[in-house]
Amino acid sequence: MVVPYPAGTTPDIIARTLAERLQKAMAQPFVVENRSGAGGNIGTEAVVKAPADGHTLLVGGNGPVAINRHLYKGLPYDPERDLAPISLLASAPQLLVAKNDFQDFRAFIEHARQNPGRLSYGSVGGGSASHLTMELLKSDARLDLVHVPYRGFPPAVTDLLSGNIDAMFAIIPAVLPQVRAGKIRALAITARQRSAMSPDVPSVAELGLPALESLAWNGLLAPAGTSPEILARLSAETVKGMRHPEVQEALGRLGFEVVASSPDEFARWIRAESEKWARVIRASGATAD
Repeated sequence: MVVPYPAGTTPDIIARTLAERLQKAMAQPFVVENRSGAGGNIGTEAVVKAPADGHTLLVGGNGPVAINRHLYKGLPYDPERDLAPISLLASAPQLLVAKNDFQDFRAFIEHARQNPGRLSYGSVGGGSASHLTMELLKSDARLDLVHVPYRGFPPAVTDLLSGNIDAMFAIIPAVLPQVRAGKIRALAITARQRSAMSPDVPSVAELGLPALESLAWNGLLAPAGTSPEILARLSAETVKGMRHPEVQEALGRLGFEVVASSPDEFARWIRAESEKWARVIRASGATAD
């Protein structure tokens, strides 16, 4: 199971949680391998080029599966053509967090408008939810912010705490301890409703920006050409494993909601996400640089 992100990231945790369940269910080893770089493209390309025999799988997310085809020039694979969806595993909203200089969401927006090009934001890489959600906010609110990509949340959060960047979108567990400790401020959550994990943080719908609803998600895929029988078995065991109460509880603590969809449902989700973020990329002029 290839994870195109570093060890310790949320996709890695989800992959290892699922691998343990699949190993028990299918009575054979499931090994998680991290192949990070290029916004998830390196690991994804490795899976695309692997034999379509069910022995090499991808735990991919927003970027390499739905978005990077619109963001990178000369992408060495086509997700729709070269990957077979198995299941959308889990999804989560994000928090907009910033330095304590900003009292609330409107104060951040106003300061950014008065200081074009002076504020910076972090992300976990080009094409990630943390990147394009901010690009969507920039486009809708007419902001000029500088993008600083990182390889995962830990270094980005470290730089936010030290003041090297001004803001970022992040999944709740990546920043909630720092928010609760008063080291950074949570300004909004990218959902239609407030989260039980951060009930004091207004939703983007409350703030009048429902189009800013955005989920970070991860799914399981195989190389195109994998036999329908193998895909059906993997899908059935994945859904069963993801819906296990222990898995739901563990991922719930990370702020993720288990989805465990069918292959067809996941394929429709990928198409919808790809179309949505393609519009954002065209409107904002976002690039992977």
